[in-house]
Amino acid sequence: MPFCHLPIEEMTFPAQFPCECGKTHKTPLKYVRIARGAVESLPEALAVMGKKRPFVVCDKNTLKAAGERVYAVLKNAGIEFVPFVFPWNEIEPDERAVGSVMMNFDPSCDCFLAVGSGVINDVCKVAGFAAGKPSLVVGTAPSMDGYASNSSSMIVNGVKSTLYNRVPEAIIADTDIMKDAPMRMLQAGLGDMLAKYISICEWRISHIITGEYYCEEVASLIRRALKKCVDGAEGLANRDPEAVGAVAEGLILSGMAMGFAEVSRPASGLEHYFSHMWEMMALERGEKSELHGIQVGVGTRLTMDIYEKIKSLTPTRERALEARANFDAAAWEARVHRVFGKTAPQILAIEEKTQKNDPAKHALRVEALIAHWDDVLSIIREELPDYDFLIDTMKTVSLPMNPAEIGISDADAKDAFLCARDIRDKYLSCSFLWDLGYLDEFVSELK
Repeated sequence: MPFCHLPIEEMTFPAQFPCECGKTHKTPLKYVRIARGAVESLPEALAVMGKKRPFVVCDKNTLKAAGERVYAVLKNAGIEFVPFVFPWNEIEPDERAVGSVMMNFDPSCDCFLAVGSGVINDVCKVAGFAAGKPSLVVGTAPSMDGYASNSSSMIVNGVKSTLYNRVPEAIIADTDIMKDAPMRMLQAGLGDMLAKYISICEWRISHIITGEYYCEEVASLIRRALKKCVDGAEGLANRDPEAVGAVAEGLILSGMAMGFAEVSRPASGLEHYFSHMWEMMALERGEKSELHGIQVGVGTRLTMDIYEKIKSLTPTRERALEARANFDAAAWEARVHRVFGKTAPQILAIEEKTQKNDPAKHALRVEALIAHWDDVLSIIREELPDYDFLIDTMKTVSLPMNPAEIGISDADAKDAFLCARDIRDKYLSCSFLWDLGYLDEFVSELK
């Protein structure tokens, strides 16, 4: 049986899956428990890991949601631990948060126990990787897909970055805890998962245009995770524990898929880059961002609109090469400074390293696009859902769909679309629209 169909418990360490893609897929994740009352299994998870003294990291909200229960379970089991609660509100996944954890870490502890969801899990993965200690997590909300991934979405010198580190060795998803998370966090989890339709589509497109690594087994695992979440959408709106568990499992499977592929590509496409761009804009202005999954949900709706237009394109070599011949490097650099502000030097350094704007590289991509355009359209038809189905699924949990609903201006939405290709070396729909000479036209029509 292909590993993408196995029960989640059978995909954990020490299982290994040699694959036709050339990789042997495996994960350091040793223990997963998704159930009502799952927090009671924390001593068992630590025993499987071979750890005895966790450094327990909470913020003020997760302390109330699950941290106090975690403390009680550990005390009842006679397990010594060292607690740490962030002393400030609004924790960001940045140098300050990691530094605070590291400065308070007790070296007598043998692991980091994250109590929370996205930010705290990512911070503990980074800290654990730096300290040479494993981590585990008690999730407090089915709000994002990073629980089981080998990467952390961090803010590094003001730039939203993916840092590759270590997968947590144990994940506990207590649905009695998760179902009581703020509804915005439940919405965010579904928003993060709906993005996977696009991420797989763009991963496949990049594979045939740029030769990027691709694995169909990993893609199938993402599709399985996505179906879990979509099937649970209606119950999620009602905080049904079984539906919450289904969504949590889908999110964990998605993270495992990223770990198997050893890159974040299976779970992140243009829709995520809308979110990354908006987060960077907010940082530049000293403003607060909306939850990542909420922004990704809006980005998913925008990207689906973009693909509806892409379906009708008939690209030509002449238009593509003319657009590149008219490319104004000085104007592009000025735009980078306008949009990114103080982080512009890092963005310019990315282009210096990757040379995405190089005429020779552009010409090669254009030739591949022209030769494989029918394949591109086939992939879009195969991977993307019916537009109305997506909208109806988002409505099930009242997910925001328009930038204005989350305080994003029309100008910021268009700048995010225009500049998404600049922040990393990942081939997205905005990348091939730029290659074909259509990006400016699509940006002007974005709504």
